Amino acid sequence: MVLFSADRRLAALDASATKKAEAAFANIERITEYNQQKVLSAFIECGVSEMHLGVTTGYGYDDVGRDTLDKVVAKAFGAQDALIRHSFASGTHTLSVALFGVLRPGDTVLSLTGRPYDTITGVFGIDSKTDGSLRDFGINYEQVCLTADGEPDIEEIKSRLKTKFYKMAYIQRSRGYSSRKSLSIEKIKQLCDAVKEISPDTVIMVDNCYGEFVEKREPTEVGADLMAGSLIKNPGGGIAPCGGYIAGKSKYIEMCAHRMTCAGVGREVGATVGHNRELYMGFFASPHTTGEALKTAVYASALFSLLGYKTSPETDEARSDIIEIIYLENKDALIDFCRGLQSGSPVDAAAVPTPAPMPGYDDEVIMAAGAFTGGASIELSADAPLREPYCVYMQGGLNFYSAKVGVLLAADRLIKRNAEGDKGGIL
Repeated sequence: MVLFSADRRLAALDASATKKAEAAFANIERITEYNQQKVLSAFIECGVSEMHLGVTTGYGYDDVGRDTLDKVVAKAFGAQDALIRHSFASGTHTLSVALFGVLRPGDTVLSLTGRPYDTITGVFGIDSKTDGSLRDFGINYEQVCLTADGEPDIEEIKSRLKTKFYKMAYIQRSRGYSSRKSLSIEKIKQLCDAVKEISPDTVIMVDNCYGEFVEKREPTEVGADLMAGSLIKNPGGGIAPCGGYIAGKSKYIEMCAHRMTCAGVGREVGATVGHNRELYMGFFASPHTTGEALKTAVYASALFSLLGYKTSPETDEARSDIIEIIYLENKDALIDFCRGLQSGSPVDAAAVPTPAPMPGYDDEVIMAAGAFTGGASIELSADAPLREPYCVYMQGGLNFYSAKVGVLLAADRLIKRNAEGDKGGIL
């Protein structure tokens, strides 16, 4: 922090936090190396060459780069097939394409992980008959609530599966705006095994956002039939400017492809208009970039725990996504954290995050993100709805040494607040 004006106590805290994070950093390096070799192997086995990085326009027929990248992603994720497209507008849009691709009127979805996060509730039509939702098309939604300690209730899931046939079992890997833990691959495997034991024809779909390359295996390697995510999170490596992916069993990917474009055409059309190079580069870089984001999360946990704040996951705790929760105790501290983090961003460092209404959310939301790609949460960012328990959800960091400056500046702002006698932490 030599080049930044910060509280002098931060130098000692930085050293202590770095020391506290050493074991977790070593584990992240091991996972990153494994996943980077896995992705490299997929590139080599699929014969990626310069011609695959070219441009198509119009209908995009016979775009060999697009089609080969689908194969690379499928192989790296241990799936039969995949779709990776710049034309997916967001993670929620990608999930929506998968849901509408597989489900039909009269089908019922059973969420195994309780209520999903805010933006996807509109796709299901959980609270109201949202125009164009699954509910609007006669597709039903049910859920199994989490246990008191925030875990999936496997016994209740089994009981429900015995009462009727559910076309889809839906799993949300990350915590969303909740305090429950993200799901480990082992936990996802337990859920998949439980579903297939009782209802083998039920399609298991995983919302894999924030989870790609955090562990050595992906949901499609432990029993999931489909998974989907956003390219401005982990698998885009901070290079893909937009897009999403769906991976899984071939028959379901084909169904999704016909929803992605139109029935009877599917994946045969869709010009890449110059995005192939960015998507290839981003996917190749994604294991390393995810590792940098994980280091940032671990470091933030170590630093803020030393400052007396509760964090989740804790520094040495196993991780299943890149999100770090820091409990800031009140609205003003939450706002200050986001403003401090923003001041350490490479883009828009002078911007002042302000709570505001956001489509898909019931509460005002504050977001800090000085990103090269708008909304990219693989870049250092923090956001939260302004509601109790006033915790911030921090994620991302294209490189650790830059990202930790933002974390330190957020801490510096809170230390100064506490020194002025305001509440918001232990110091």
